[in-house]
Amino acid sequence: MMITSFAPIINSETKILILGTIPGITSLAKQEYYGHTRIHFWTILFRLLDTMPIPDAFEEKVKTLQNHKIGLWDVLKNCKRQGSLDIHIKKPVENDFEGLLKQCPSINRIVFNGKESHRYFFKKFGQIQGITYFVMPSTSPANTMPLEKKFEIWAQFLA
Repeated sequence: MMITSFAPIINSETKILILGTIPGITSLAKQEYYGHTRIHFWTILFRLLDTMPIPDAFEEKVKTLQNHKIGLWDVLKNCKRQGSLDIHIKKPVENDFEGLLKQCPSINRIVFNGKESHRYFFKKFGQIQGITYFVMPSTSPANTMPLEKKFEIWAQFLA
């Protein structure tokens, strides 16, 4: 099945861009980033930003990220995939990162939510000058690393 990622969530003040690979089935159905209830993404970010509790409304989550100069996007624009696992991706097409970085030159950190997003990005774009990169453990429930360990590692990109 062909799937397409969402538009980037950025603004003129975005400094940190968090990149997933491409949304899973639940996120696509809800039309929001990290929409599956078992994903650790929002728990980790809101704890790191010291902004608990996590709001229910996606718009409020986005507003909190933007207040902290954090944006969201996916490495892949579209692909074929059965299910939600990155290992099932076929025929990937990457998003236009050169265009995005021209549109938002304040971005100076890219945080990869998992090794696959990092792999797809570097395969196509390599190292972009002026950007610091962080590869974090995936916040997906398929990654069985304990939440506390994920949290410790994710804290590095805000240091």
